[in-house]
Amino acid sequence: MSVFSQPWRSAYFLRLAQNFNRKWIREVTHHELDILLEDELNHPSLFQLNHQIRKLRHFPIVTIVHHLLSSEEQQPVQKELSSRVEKAYLEGVDGFVFNSVTTRQTVETLLLRPAIPSVVATPAGDRFGPGMNEQQIEARWARREGLNLLFIGNLMRRKGLHVLLRALGGLRQGGWRLRVVGRTDVDGHYAQQMVHLAQKLGIAERVTFLGKLSDEALRSELQTADVLAVPSQYEGFGIVYLEGMSFGLPCLATTSGAAREIIRDGVEGFLIPPGNWQALSGKIMELLDDSPGLLQMSLSARRRFQTFPRWQESMARVREFLVEMTGSRRS
Repeated sequence: MSVFSQPWRSAYFLRLAQNFNRKWIREVTHHELDILLEDELNHPSLFQLNHQIRKLRHFPIVTIVHHLLSSEEQQPVQKELSSRVEKAYLEGVDGFVFNSVTTRQTVETLLLRPAIPSVVATPAGDRFGPGMNEQQIEARWARREGLNLLFIGNLMRRKGLHVLLRALGGLRQGGWRLRVVGRTDVDGHYAQQMVHLAQKLGIAERVTFLGKLSDEALRSELQTADVLAVPSQYEGFGIVYLEGMSFGLPCLATTSGAAREIIRDGVEGFLIPPGNWQALSGKIMELLDDSPGLLQMSLSARRRFQTFPRWQESMARVREFLVEMTGSRRS
């Protein structure tokens, strides 16, 4: 297996400029490959490069699609540009590996045709092992003091921390605490805004910003939390929800994206319209007021997690698909 890397460029136009990197084309085409597997998140740097590669080599190009950039909240001009570039990239590949049915449908809407050949391989939530069993979840619920909410995600606008803070600021009662886990250097300005927002809302004493944590420290947070709250503007899948559910955490997510493939509204958590902090505030109130309901949701979340495949199963599906792709091209 050969791995080809392009340097990360944060500015969109610099990523587009990488399509003219002849050195990268020479590096890829120098190898005798059976298949080229790409990450769709890098599409701005590849949408023209792939056409150049095809002129020199005839192996299939398959892309892993997590979620489309054009699905995110953007300014109209930016959204139009990203949609055009993304469509050009997707039209130039031979096969697709999707992380969710929602992502597949989004791609098909953009392409105006079925995305075939393809496979949907659901990511797994077992990065931390088996999580917690039902007895451990019940014991945690019995000794809890108030409602402990946990946010996990890079501090960037799409992840919706500002929506969560406003929802908590709008509560008529206390009895809750929020711990925020996630990198602060992805969007430093937004991260600083969130600290100031908590202060402005008068809830700073109940909000703890932890930054990026090791897996061991994050496991500890998942073990002691009661609810996972990540009201993202859009998620192509949402592995973090499954990871939280393995510890019996009901999830607060949104109706946009693929969270609905994981969380059934009112069963393993709640789905609210993206950006609607008032609706989110109401759901948090329900969890504060209904302790038995919180326990039932916690147990349901754990059981729901167990219905999803583990990493070994998902990657076996991907491997089978890639083998089929190489075989079909040879034939």
